[in-house]
Amino acid sequence: HTGERPFACTHCTKSFKTSTQFTVHQRIHTGVKPHKCDQCGKTFAQKHNFKKHLRNH
Repeated sequence: HTGERPFACTHCTKSFKTSTQFTVHQRIHTGVKPHKCDQCGKTFAQKHNFKKHLRNH
């Protein structure tokens, strides 16, 4: 529990504890949206937003 955040974004001032958090954050800057709804084609950068969307169909 050192509070260390070794994964620093080169596009903004944010930093992260894990590489997974960093990778998800990078999608803001790259525009990558790997989660796609088969029913309507909408895409999402974050899996939890995609799952929320699916519940609305």
